[in-house]
Amino acid sequence: MTKACSILIRTSGLVLTGVLCTLQCATGQSKDSTQGIAVSGFVDAYYSYNFAEPASRTNKLRNFDIPENQINLSLAEIVLQKKAAPIGFRADIDYGTANDVVQGIAPYGTTPYSTLSNIQQAYLTGLVPLGNGLTADVGKFVTHMGYEVIESKDNWNYSRSLLFAWAIPYYHTGLRLTYPFADNLTVAVHVVDGWNSTIDNNAEKSLGLAVSYSPSGSTGVTLNVIDGFEQPSGVDVGKKKVFDLIVTQNISEALAVSLNADYGDESTISGLYTWKGAAVYGRYAFTPQSAFAVRAEVFDDPRGYATGLGVPGLVVNELTATYEHRFADALLLRGEVRHDFANTPIFDRKADVNAENGQTTILVGIVAMF
Repeated sequence: MTKACSILIRTSGLVLTGVLCTLQCATGQSKDSTQGIAVSGFVDAYYSYNFAEPASRTNKLRNFDIPENQINLSLAEIVLQKKAAPIGFRADIDYGTANDVVQGIAPYGTTPYSTLSNIQQAYLTGLVPLGNGLTADVGKFVTHMGYEVIESKDNWNYSRSLLFAWAIPYYHTGLRLTYPFADNLTVAVHVVDGWNSTIDNNAEKSLGLAVSYSPSGSTGVTLNVIDGFEQPSGVDVGKKKVFDLIVTQNISEALAVSLNADYGDESTISGLYTWKGAAVYGRYAFTPQSAFAVRAEVFDDPRGYATGLGVPGLVVNELTATYEHRFADALLLRGEVRHDFANTPIFDRKADVNAENGQTTILVGIVAMF
């Protein structure tokens, strides 16, 4: 085995990557002969400080920047992908506290660790020669809902929105069919096991829909929907649905704005719970390497159901400002200031101080990509 293969295996610590490297070395094949498999990835770490100095050492109502006043490995990811021609696949292998949140692993979740916990996505892709070309994906894949994504490097801000944290799911397991009706109109239909599940807890399937339309080259509109039963088998209630709207507008080469709005509800034995919210974004690129982004958001959780706080009439807002600088294509450095504030005291303080209505955090994040 060559030195390059040994380094790759030791660095990734992932069986699948090691197997691919071993096979390549054993057969004497070059990198270009791996049947078109592309390998990429990144390591994402950050330091966050909460001026409230909460005794819990966590930033409340956050999802991927939860630990505060400590250096944290948020996410390390390796992506293996083969373009469908006509059959392909994609596998995203993740490790870090952000992945723990997505998969519901302790300390932030309750789901026990499993062999699928480090697989963010793993699906087969097939191209069906029907009309303009139908794409079928089968397996585990990230949700179609929301403007933001799990990987911080692909968002305008480092921290994620309240909508991304509390209004929508993270991933699904099932079937996704995508069809381009025109150059500016694409529709995707999802038949999945439900929210954030690899094994469904009931006999019903959830249905998803994503309609993306671009009336012009600078404007995009996407409507996402998911609807299905999410309670265990034998429970008569539990219908859950979310409508998700995304509008993007490039005002110039340097300036872009976006809007994300959500409405969701779920029926329970205690009645119908609802949640809704909206976030507006703006980003200005000073140069191809540096940019400044802002986000303003409101999240209405009338019975504290979506956030799990159980606080009646809860409304939470947040303002975020992020500066970024890219060093070539390999390193992304971000500095961020964020202020969350609510209409009732919900944010943690020191052990001897009562909860207050707001929290302010600063964060420095760094992402190394390959």
